[in-house]
Amino acid sequence: MAKKNTEVEEVSAPVAQYKKTEDEISNKKRLAALFALQQIDSQVDKIRIIRGELPLEVQDLEDEVAGLGTRIDNYIVETTQLERQIAEKKALISDSQALIKKYEEQQMNVRNNREYDSLSKELEFQNLEIQLAEKRIKEFSVELEARKEDIAKANLVLEERRGDLKIKESELNDIVEETKKEETELIEKSNNYESVIEPRLLTAYKRIRANARNGLAVVQIERESCGGCFNKIPPQHQLDIKMHKKIIVCEYCGRILIDSELAEETQNA
Repeated sequence: MAKKNTEVEEVSAPVAQYKKTEDEISNKKRLAALFALQQIDSQVDKIRIIRGELPLEVQDLEDEVAGLGTRIDNYIVETTQLERQIAEKKALISDSQALIKKYEEQQMNVRNNREYDSLSKELEFQNLEIQLAEKRIKEFSVELEARKEDIAKANLVLEERRGDLKIKESELNDIVEETKKEETELIEKSNNYESVIEPRLLTAYKRIRANARNGLAVVQIERESCGGCFNKIPPQHQLDIKMHKKIIVCEYCGRILIDSELAEETQNA
């Protein structure tokens, strides 16, 4: 396994070479602040783990309900269009029937074969119009019934999903309500600790934490091993860590390391 640089970028210089301002704290206190911040952030993580997949499930159900609503609206628009088309074809049939009656009456009073043939062609055309309109009405009616069935099925699914959403929202709200106060207090503490940690060091901490599977960016040495990946820490590095002269990271997993004594002091503070 490839070894990592054992010092955090931009913050690895020994305390003796670091030009501190009045607002900056000692290296030991920076490490203590980082460890305390890690403890708080880990508690926030645990609270969010309790919520589990509920927020995602709620979001998925909300999206599905919205999608079903849009689909039903589209079906309704289609049914309106089909009903209008059926009405138009029925009106066309009615007009054609009126023309047929008119042309048949005119045929009774024609003066020559030419007029009779002309009226016969008009009658034939109107009858074809009626046949075509009736065919379209049948086609539109089949589509209309299909859309009505689609609407009915979609409404059933929509009601089920709304019920599921209501249950999931209630579960999530109960969990959030139970943990909201604690989470708010912890986040406030986290922000307070972040305010006393140098930006570059804080950025390094957040980057390491984001890449760590369990969210641990700062770990203590346990049985001469890294508390994150459990690889052995060389004796010289253990001594450097205990001296608090540098911010030292595990050469295997990249987590920031602190000695167990400082960890205990911080937890008891």
